[in-house]
Amino acid sequence: MTTDTPSVLIVEDEPDLANLYAAWLKGECAVETVYDGNEALDAIGEEIDVVLLDRRMPGLSGDTVLDTIRKRSLDCRVAMVTAVEPDFDIIQMGFDDYLVKPVSKTELITIIEQLTLRSTYDEQLQEFFALASKKALLDDQKTEAERQSSQEYAELKDRMAVLRVQVNDTMQELLEQEGYRQLCQDIARESVLNEW
Repeated sequence: MTTDTPSVLIVEDEPDLANLYAAWLKGECAVETVYDGNEALDAIGEEIDVVLLDRRMPGLSGDTVLDTIRKRSLDCRVAMVTAVEPDFDIIQMGFDDYLVKPVSKTELITIIEQLTLRSTYDEQLQEFFALASKKALLDDQKTEAERQSSQEYAELKDRMAVLRVQVNDTMQELLEQEGYRQLCQDIARESVLNEW
């Protein structure tokens, strides 16, 4: 996975929207665009760094494409870019981040930068930030009562607590390296500073 010019696969069944995303990212990334899940599975390989994946598509859904990407153990980061409002089912999904449409050019560029940076983290940090993203999204979208009544949400918080302890050693190593400032920006973005 490269961090100089990330290779981005846009998977979006609305061609006008897919082409708009591609135009926004031109010059920032090497962009490939496909318009359905089957094309996505044909296009994705080891050379792809980030996948921007629509969740609801006719035929092969984004959820199925995501499952296939993870089953193939492809080393890419995946952001769901979708109009589907998140529910507690997202906790079990293998994406790295989740954006609810409509999204801006700045949001897309920022998420690609963040996911490219995360690709340099070890697996524990990658998992921690994916879970933190899910927690922040659910904190924003669900009421406190809904969160407290969800077993999945309780398990998410427990897993984050375990990972937080394991990540402390990795944090110490990163604090001694150049990646410190970037890591802090990622942490702030995920609104987890108060949990450290």
